[in-house]
Amino acid sequence: MSSIDANLQAVLGRISEARQGDSHGVTLVAVSKSQPPEAIRTAFGAGCRDFGESYVQEAVAKISALEDLPITWHFIGHLQGNKARDVAERFDWVHAVDRAKIAATLARSRPAGRPPLNVCIQVNISHETTKGGVRADEAAALASEVAGLPGLALRGLMGMASPTGDVSRQRAEFASLRRVFEDLVARGHSLDTLSMGMSQDFEAAIAEGATMVRVGTAVFGERKPKPGTDPDFAKQPGNRDDPAHESGSVPR
Repeated sequence: MSSIDANLQAVLGRISEARQGDSHGVTLVAVSKSQPPEAIRTAFGAGCRDFGESYVQEAVAKISALEDLPITWHFIGHLQGNKARDVAERFDWVHAVDRAKIAATLARSRPAGRPPLNVCIQVNISHETTKGGVRADEAAALASEVAGLPGLALRGLMGMASPTGDVSRQRAEFASLRRVFEDLVARGHSLDTLSMGMSQDFEAAIAEGATMVRVGTAVFGERKPKPGTDPDFAKQPGNRDDPAHESGSVPR
């Protein structure tokens, strides 16, 4: 058994335990940014079908290299307007829509022959200026705009808790996202996805209703991106390891 296979089984075990023995209600998105195609093939062989990427140019090359695999690709990074067309053409999900302009560009760029692009609106639940996302009280307006665009399917919300080991704080922030989700459903939106939780906090996210978790380090091990070698890296807010997912996370 490879280390990736063993790590993946360990993560699935943690998900099952957090779900009190039922892991089927949570989709694991393996965050494969900075990982080579071979590592993704290994994880796919171990049973993972959903993979998350943050750097557009890197991701497009990997999607082309792995076209023989029926992978569901998730774009989980901060999306620049000039990269929206590539994302709309090549990905199945976008997790971090926080501007109506980006949503409109994605809608215009989605190829007519492909199913609608699944979209999550990012809400800034930690109130950190280095993270993207709308305020909780802005989510309803953006949801209405996104839901009215052709070529997009509004599926739910995405959020990241503060980088803290305080589980009570993690849960409080994830609970705030769940409340926004419930409010949008009450307003008539047909939503089914709460994308929240990373390597260091996905159990807390699951406890608060996460249906999708984004886990990289705990699946693939530590990774060390090299600033300056990836054309997308410098454009990430705060120049962090991953501004939207797996920011400096380490397996517990």
